Amino acid sequence: MSISYSAPLSKAWQRMKEALFRPFDLAKWFVVGFTAFLAGLADGGSGSRWDISDTRHFDLDELREIPQNLKDWYDDYSEWAALIIIGIVAVIALIILIIWLSSRGKFMFLHNVVNNSSDVSRPWHAYKKEGDSLFLWRLVFALVAIGMIAMFAIQFYFVISEYETSTGNLFLSIGGLVLVGLISFIVIGYVSLFLDNFIVPIMYRYRMTTTEAWNYFLPILRQNLLQFILYGLFILALLIGLVIGIIIIGFMTCCVGFILFVIPYINTVVLLPIIYTFRAFSVEFLAQFGEEFNVFLSSESLSSALPD
Repeated sequence: MSISYSAPLSKAWQRMKEALFRPFDLAKWFVVGFTAFLAGLADGGSGSRWDISDTRHFDLDELREIPQNLKDWYDDYSEWAALIIIGIVAVIALIILIIWLSSRGKFMFLHNVVNNSSDVSRPWHAYKKEGDSLFLWRLVFALVAIGMIAMFAIQFYFVISEYETSTGNLFLSIGGLVLVGLISFIVIGYVSLFLDNFIVPIMYRYRMTTTEAWNYFLPILRQNLLQFILYGLFILALLIGLVIGIIIIGFMTCCVGFILFVIPYINTVVLLPIIYTFRAFSVEFLAQFGEEFNVFLSSESLSSALPD
């Protein structure tokens, strides 16, 4: 089986042009952009910065004293601690709501891409069961990922606490932890990528639960593991190119472009051709593995089966 990366991307680009520019319909842009915005609600992230300029002040004793310092702070400022806990609970509730909306939105956006439509209400109601299944799976997966990160942090803390003077062993242990953390990060990234790019389309076509869709997808993944790994690298390369393009456009527009790119929903509408192409590309790529994976083949029957 010959698997291509450029051909599905070219087909996806053509689908995007047909849907958004032939003819150009601003109202359709905003409607489809809204479903794309919902679909991507839980996918965004903000970078973090580690200031390495102060590493010369690193003190193992200070690190070991963190738990006791936190306990002392809690004892001294229990009222503030209660407010912080309430705030954390509110943030967690908001994150759960966002994941739920995003899970339903993924089927809405996919429906519009597959059928070249601009529906909101019909796919929202029609794919309720699939959206809720995806939500629960993503929630459990997020908890597992957070648990892995917490275990990694705890292990890092104990490694730091164990070594007093042997910096060679310390750095060797830290290097091993970093390697394990990097592998875990890559696995989590690929699972998230496959979930959005392939599992959601399979769920959409066959009206499956998330677990059933994974069981349907895993055999083809095992048979074509290298192609799917390269797919992830191809997506990464496209994203790097996109970021570079956004930076160039931002400076060319005297930073006005940067403002549009950071405003929620508006940035989705502005970048809709790119987001639309990425969504169509994943479906076109999956279709290469057989008609049973071609979501576009069943688009008409699926669309007609939805309630008005």
